[in-house]
Amino acid sequence: MITRPKGIFLFIGCGLMTFMTATAQETHDTLRKNAINVFIDCFRCDMNYIREEIPYVNYVRDVKEADVYILETSQSTGSGGLAYNYIFTGRGKYAGMNDTLVYSSRPDDTSDHTRRRRTETMKMGLIRYVARTPLAGEIDIRHSGKMEQEEVVDKWNNWVFEIETRPRFEWEELSKELSIRNSLEASKVTPDWKIEFDFRHDYNQNKYTYSDTTYTRERSSARFNNLVVKSITDHWSAGLRMDVSRSTFSNYLLNYNIYPSIEYNIYPYSEATHRQLRFLYGLGHTYAHYIDTTIYNLISESRLRQELRIAYEVQDQWGSVNVSFEASNYMHDFSKNRIELGARIYIRIAKGLSFSLFGGVARIRDQISLARGELSEADILLRLQELATGYRIDGGLGITYTFGSIYNNVVNPRFGGRF
Repeated sequence: MITRPKGIFLFIGCGLMTFMTATAQETHDTLRKNAINVFIDCFRCDMNYIREEIPYVNYVRDVKEADVYILETSQSTGSGGLAYNYIFTGRGKYAGMNDTLVYSSRPDDTSDHTRRRRTETMKMGLIRYVARTPLAGEIDIRHSGKMEQEEVVDKWNNWVFEIETRPRFEWEELSKELSIRNSLEASKVTPDWKIEFDFRHDYNQNKYTYSDTTYTRERSSARFNNLVVKSITDHWSAGLRMDVSRSTFSNYLLNYNIYPSIEYNIYPYSEATHRQLRFLYGLGHTYAHYIDTTIYNLISESRLRQELRIAYEVQDQWGSVNVSFEASNYMHDFSKNRIELGARIYIRIAKGLSFSLFGGVARIRDQISLARGELSEADILLRLQELATGYRIDGGLGITYTFGSIYNNVVNPRFGGRF
């Protein structure tokens, strides 16, 4: 009878398993080390989902550590969806390997569908880089099915319509608030024309009880906007904007504005998702019939008004800048004018260090619709009517510094996000 040395067998077995595990881990670490480093610069991306769907790259939190920089920008499409542009920029040994892919969502797409398609677009753009690494063997490219060509007939001729109603209420023991917003939008967008119609109606009612007395305050507005723009060249556009409105807040029983305008973009419109520097000038006619007599003792008036708008936008690896300037005045009295400047800036200063700044300032001298007379305390506190002001300032800033491991590939959704 032969006795089997169980202890020795188990020891050898455990040693073999340890060796195999270590070898597998070493192989995995080698592959991971050779994977490309990717920095994704996008707005409201589901990074956990992206990491799960694209596990064969390293996600770094500093653009300077990246082999591939991905910038996502978006613009509204004529159908009411968004066109997502993905700019892939190779760095280091991948320098010069650049590409741009576009995915357009539909207005009725669910957030999950949009999330999947955005991620799939990133996958397609990353393939050319991953193919040059040892992890290429882990990639399996498949086709979703046989596609058949068919002619697309658009019975709506590029017109898109949207109807919305949004009632809201809030009740407390001593106060009640009811608000209703209704809107109707119609648009047609082609390479040559941009046509938009927009109607909005807002109603707000506040009831509050003080000293056994119930007070009711209401605010309402309605506005119809019409925009027609013709593309002239890749830099020039001409258009007409018309607005018709009424507003208890701004003292308008009826107000309309007609502004023929022209716009010049220093950069081609085809580069609008990356950079823009637009100059718009408009000279138009405005008419107002007021609810109450104004501070200038007028119940109605007709004026000429001009406006200049300048907008600068750029997005790149170092960050993004969005600056706007607007100046306008009434032609009958140049002292009735308004100047506004707004900016939003985000800059990556150094590894892990970023700076953001946003704000705006306005010099206001054109409030010709202000109602004459004293405002009640309720009108002031509840902002039921426009208040006289000479300026407006708002803004803020942020400084962020992160440090530690440059890799953040692990996904752990337990207990949600950070506090």
